[in-house]
Amino acid sequence: MTPLVFLGVAVGGGVGAALRFVLDAVVRERVASAYPLGTLLINVTGSLLLGLVSGLAARHALGAPWALVLGTGLCGGYTTFSTASLETVRLAADGRRGAALLNGLGTLVASVLAAAAGLWLATL
Repeated sequence: MTPLVFLGVAVGGGVGAALRFVLDAVVRERVASAYPLGTLLINVTGSLLLGLVSGLAARHALGAPWALVLGTGLCGGYTTFSTASLETVRLAADGRRGAALLNGLGTLVASVLAAAAGLWLATL
């Protein structure tokens, strides 16, 4: 990896984290819910984007350096498995076991389906 690609991944990660922060705040501001909708939206859209980036890279329609910057950097900074896990545990600790189950399994299933959709979109 070149120093420029390393820098690109680092900048991409910072941009992704900032986008995650802003989008989550916008969702919290507009949707009054104890359910972590922002994190779900972030992880699903990030999985879709990562699937698309990976599919394009596999088809050689996107160069390896860009795949690293966008996939590892941007998507890595944007998505957040740890926050989704913590929010699931908090829901369970608050006695909202159904919501916790929905959040944990729902995030997993929706994110995997979104990644598959991104890979499929890359074939079009």
